[in-house]
Amino acid sequence: MIPGTLALTGLLLTGCSGGAASSSSAAASSSGSNTSSSSTGASASPSGGNQLESDYRRVISDVLPSVVQITAGDSLGSGIVYDDKGDIVTNAHVVGDAKNFTVTLANSTKPLDATLVGSFPESDLAVIKLSAVPSGLRPAVFGDSGKVEVGQITLAMGSPLGLASSVTQGIVSATGRTVTEPQSPDSPGATIGNMVQTSADINPGNSGGALVNLSSQVIGINTLAAVDQELNGSAAPGIGFAIPAATVTGIADQLIKTGTVANSGRAALGITARTYFDSNFQPAGAAIVTVVAGGAAAAAGLQPGDVITKLGDTRITTIGALTTALASLQPGAKTTVTYQRDGQTKTADVTLGTL
Repeated sequence: MIPGTLALTGLLLTGCSGGAASSSSAAASSSGSNTSSSSTGASASPSGGNQLESDYRRVISDVLPSVVQITAGDSLGSGIVYDDKGDIVTNAHVVGDAKNFTVTLANSTKPLDATLVGSFPESDLAVIKLSAVPSGLRPAVFGDSGKVEVGQITLAMGSPLGLASSVTQGIVSATGRTVTEPQSPDSPGATIGNMVQTSADINPGNSGGALVNLSSQVIGINTLAAVDQELNGSAAPGIGFAIPAATVTGIADQLIKTGTVANSGRAALGITARTYFDSNFQPAGAAIVTVVAGGAAAAAGLQPGDVITKLGDTRITTIGALTTALASLQPGAKTTVTYQRDGQTKTADVTLGTL
């Protein structure tokens, strides 16, 4: 389970794996934009209700056979058939520390055994593999999440509350969201950039399932939903988040090939750091503990003991704020780091590396 707070009054984010384990609450942050380039889905202007219903039925028929239910210990989640070799992509918080799983296909009641291929908790993604590939296994088609637009119709598919092969509908509410998941037993608290926000209901058990456009393409993996603190943790309808397809395919391809991730596609300074507290015991920056030789920070002359207070125009008061700021940037991007050294404010121009 991965809960966390959104930068919206009274809301929490909660991970959408399900089972005997229960959700908890912790701090997190979110930022983003509401615009993108062009659409991947079919036109959202059907000639009438019958046509839209027909589109829904077609997409469900196309994609739902590629969405599976995953049992990891006493927890339930969802996954997406990635290829015809039995690889299934899901959230890292769905697999947790487990190495062996039971998978149920949408068109079958027979449980299938699967084992872990690799997990990358930093992006909350993992791949498992069926021990025996059944005939007729249908891989999903992944779309270009960089072309997703606000207002596109979306369908969320998965196993909410253990109800296998369930479908909810909504629209893309926003793009470019950066969301920080709080730490939990199943997650180190990943900060994920460029997430797709959707109004399609995402409930516990939906994690790892498919967010789909009307062209029957997966544009993201359902990962988080919001709950309302002011309503005792009740669901906040219409606020869910999916990891974009581009991130999913980039990580999954590496996990399948080597079991590890060498290029996350995420920006990094090449440091380890901790939150720095000022004389009033208030968080006041990210203090550099170590600098990776040959990394972005080292090339810019940053040193252990420097306290980062701004990244570009973004104020940095905690290590979490620095992580969130970096998640919104791309490797190779150039930015300015403002930092304190020996009581003096300095700046350094940095070309970001890869996490």
